[in-house]
Amino acid sequence: MKGMVVLVTGSSRGIGRDIALKLGEKTNAVAVHYHSQRQKAESVVETIRIKGGQGAVFQADLTKEKEAGSLVQNVITEFGHIDILVNNFGPILVKPWQEVTTAEWEETFRSNFLSALFCIREVLPNMRDRKWGRIINLGYSRVEQLVSFQTITPYAAAKTGLLILTRSVAVSEASSGITVNMVSPGLMEDGVFPANTNIPAGRLGTFQDVSGAVQFLVSRKAGYITGTNVVVAGGWKL
Repeated sequence: MKGMVVLVTGSSRGIGRDIALKLGEKTNAVAVHYHSQRQKAESVVETIRIKGGQGAVFQADLTKEKEAGSLVQNVITEFGHIDILVNNFGPILVKPWQEVTTAEWEETFRSNFLSALFCIREVLPNMRDRKWGRIINLGYSRVEQLVSFQTITPYAAAKTGLLILTRSVAVSEASSGITVNMVSPGLMEDGVFPANTNIPAGRLGTFQDVSGAVQFLVSRKAGYITGTNVVVAGGWKL
């Protein structure tokens, strides 16, 4: 993976941070995106540099198409190209669906679905020109379960839509040497916990569990894997 350039959205903290650090050890450069927490993003880059890698911070509101496009182009200007895009940005809204306002529905869809769409559309021409690319979208462990989600309805709907987008882009870009996959974490060490937290594996997931799955899917070894959803949840809710 040496020589590759990575863009990880929402990577100033949490899962995104760990993905950026993990890929920073293997690739040429990591673009660390943040929305409002610049200091934390700079800390991630500093850690990457201490370990011998390269990195830079980039700010953007990914719910806005123009800013998402500018983010991708700014990274390309800085590093020359983008080989790997990890769409991690996407906050969860926990609220009974009856109480969710129209503005909150729109914000959740923009954050969890449209932000990824905007970045994918902008990065694809660069990947097609190079005839190689890896795109990873972050979902959640029950993204394929079409059941009732009373308190995360907009989030669940947006992430399921993102899975459909993942598979659609995977098919259209397979002949261009570009793979598109989803990684879906379960109950995580710093996450939101529902009433039933009985995890067959006997523990909560860690950031390293998720970043390890991402690292494999963006490697050359995973070049024939596309359109899949890797659930990292220790058997929870299967």
